[in-house]
Amino acid sequence: MPTFQIGEAADLLGVSADTVRRWVDAGRLAADRDGSGHRHLDGAELAAFMRAGADEDPGLRLSSARNRFRGLVTNVVRDQVMASVEIQAGPHRVVSLMSREAADELGLEEGSLATAVVKSTNVIIETAGDHHA
Repeated sequence: MPTFQIGEAADLLGVSADTVRRWVDAGRLAADRDGSGHRHLDGAELAAFMRAGADEDPGLRLSSARNRFRGLVTNVVRDQVMASVEIQAGPHRVVSLMSREAADELGLEEGSLATAVVKSTNVIIETAGDHHA
């Protein structure tokens, strides 16, 4: 079963390593220590924790889309008709092309907080191949 170090789990969860340590200390997340005293989280348990967190998001019950990336708008380029909006959501960069009217109505500008909601019929999944039991 894959295991993850605290920092890796933090990156996946989009929080700081200190937050993950606090969650482990509070019993919200389970972690084992290796021979060097470093904490490792079981991949399946981490996945369950992430699923539970997503299920608690009330916005997910209002939409069939399950891929939500909350982040900061890092760039908006508008022309007469269209706008390109870029969001940095943790380690993920999401770019959306939309009408300029929609971008204006949403008040999207650099530094705005926004959520990219993604529903796709074609999703490609890649693995790093470096997490083994």
